Amino acid sequence: MTTQLDRVVVIGVAGDSGCGKSTFLRRLVDLFGEEFMTVICLDDYHSLDRKGRKAAGVTALDPKANNFDLMYEQIKALKERKAVDKPIYNHETGEIDPPERVEPNKVIVIEGLHPFYDARVRELVDFGVYLDISEEVKINWKIQRDMAERGHTYEDVLASINARKPDFEAYIDPQKQYADVVIQILSTQLIKDDESRILRVRLVQKEGIEGFQPAYLFDEGSTIDWRPCGRKLTCAYPGLKMFYGPDSYYGQEVSVLEIDGQFDNLEEMIYIESHLSKIGTKYYGEMTELLLKHKDYPGSNNGSGLFQVLVGLKMRETYELLVSGENKVTAQV
Repeated sequence: MTTQLDRVVVIGVAGDSGCGKSTFLRRLVDLFGEEFMTVICLDDYHSLDRKGRKAAGVTALDPKANNFDLMYEQIKALKERKAVDKPIYNHETGEIDPPERVEPNKVIVIEGLHPFYDARVRELVDFGVYLDISEEVKINWKIQRDMAERGHTYEDVLASINARKPDFEAYIDPQKQYADVVIQILSTQLIKDDESRILRVRLVQKEGIEGFQPAYLFDEGSTIDWRPCGRKLTCAYPGLKMFYGPDSYYGQEVSVLEIDGQFDNLEEMIYIESHLSKIGTKYYGEMTELLLKHKDYPGSNNGSGLFQVLVGLKMRETYELLVSGENKVTAQV
């Protein structure tokens, strides 16, 4: 059966495990609606199960452990509004289960380690985001999670990260050059040698992408340093700092938005929102409303939550432009 759709839009969400992909996908549901969005975890295209990878001496990050031909064929079929029988990788057993039928949908999200690795798959993606966590933050997060929740030692955690590092640097990290936007999670610069959870988050937005106009602070194309704390925004020590300006990323022209620090009162985010332009909202306060809807989500009180919502809004905007363009072409025919 083929679903009647004007256009299937493919969104790519890339990044290492534990970088916030699940939270970001939950935020996308608010913008597209659960019934109109199908998420495909690219782990389902592992060509080797857990035992097979162990025998071959490769990790799941290694392209040799993944079937990119099938990934391309099935994503292409879905984009062409055709149903597919997609394999299932069972994370609990480490085995590949029988396939499931997947129908095309308005929005197909492909998420995982390799959305932009294969050039053929990359060409099918209409909008791509890479979630990029610095090694320092990654270690802190993993230590916090694995030592507290899983009883691992500090040495175990470091060994686990270091074991993945060569493959991560070889196969996963380079994909960020192909994303339309990159959300970088870094340690704060507001406090020297900070051991707390305060983050500096940068939104790297490519210029010159059809259907995508980067968001900006105050004055498009200028370089802005802004400390909004004071009478209109409550900020505990060490405060909050924002930056906007042009930059270069992998030899490409980009615009960068940055937030260092965290918010004390999410309802005051409307003040920050009112100074941002081209954020893809449909009404005043929509971005703040979306943040407030899930106050408990990780990163809601800092730049990671704000930029996840902003990127989601820009994805919705791009989706609507693509679909309206397709409808115009159909009408002319």
